[in-house]
Amino acid sequence: MRLRLRAAVGALLTAATAACSTAATPMAATPTAAAPRPGVTVPPPGVEVRALSVPFDRYNFSTADISVLEAAEELLVRDCMRRRGMAWEVLPRSAMEDLEPPNRRRYGVVEPEIARLFGYHPPPDRPTVARRAAARDSRARRLSAQERRAAHDEEDGCLEQARSHLEQGTPRVDEALFNKLISETFARSRRDPRVVQVFGAWSACMREQGRQYADPLAAVTDRRWMNDGPASPEEISVARADVRCKERTGLVPVWSAAEKRLQDDAVNAHPAEFRALRAAKDGQLAAARAVLARG
Repeated sequence: MRLRLRAAVGALLTAATAACSTAATPMAATPTAAAPRPGVTVPPPGVEVRALSVPFDRYNFSTADISVLEAAEELLVRDCMRRRGMAWEVLPRSAMEDLEPPNRRRYGVVEPEIARLFGYHPPPDRPTVARRAAARDSRARRLSAQERRAAHDEEDGCLEQARSHLEQGTPRVDEALFNKLISETFARSRRDPRVVQVFGAWSACMREQGRQYADPLAAVTDRRWMNDGPASPEEISVARADVRCKERTGLVPVWSAAEKRLQDDAVNAHPAEFRALRAAKDGQLAAARAVLARG
């Protein structure tokens, strides 16, 4: 079974969980990414969000890992297409500093500047990520029917061959179990007595600022923010209050510590399954780096 797990991000706060490409879990409604605004520079992820981690990160692919895998796949597809007498335009790579840290929005919006600019809407892609996405869309539009079949056929396509190459020799993994544990440990962390207590402190802080929310989940999933347009002044005001109250109450460290305890317990309860996950991840990344080294 193909392992292509993605790191959990802000969707976790909306009762969603990190998902495999082959076994995604249900996701609650969340604000869509904010559209780029002229003259607005998307801030790079701060030091604090880059430092956020949980034990399951060791077994999951981060956005940086996926960037490595996709860059290797591009070269393998290029070579495969050439053997079939067709060209393949290799996409430009995204700069590592432009990629989202795996846990940037795990506990909702935690960066004051992001809240000020975008409210609860995820910020637009940073420049090199946006450039890659635009190049991918442009290439897709220009592919002929023959080229599309050669590249994307599910059984004999060059992309399928590239992924099989990177997975060769890696162990099978239990993706369903991993997804289940991600979901369960996140849900249980919200019921941890220390987390419940800090949620109460956060809620009281929000009330002081005229905002009525039981916990951060209720704030980020407020139906008023579920739109494709820019964040409203009210959304931005609530998001900024949310961030201030998280900082005042120490909510993120308390919540993260609870999740870490639960995830460590899960790893210890399923040693063989997590060894396989780690081996599969490390094996694919090693194979990808070897492809990139050859060029």
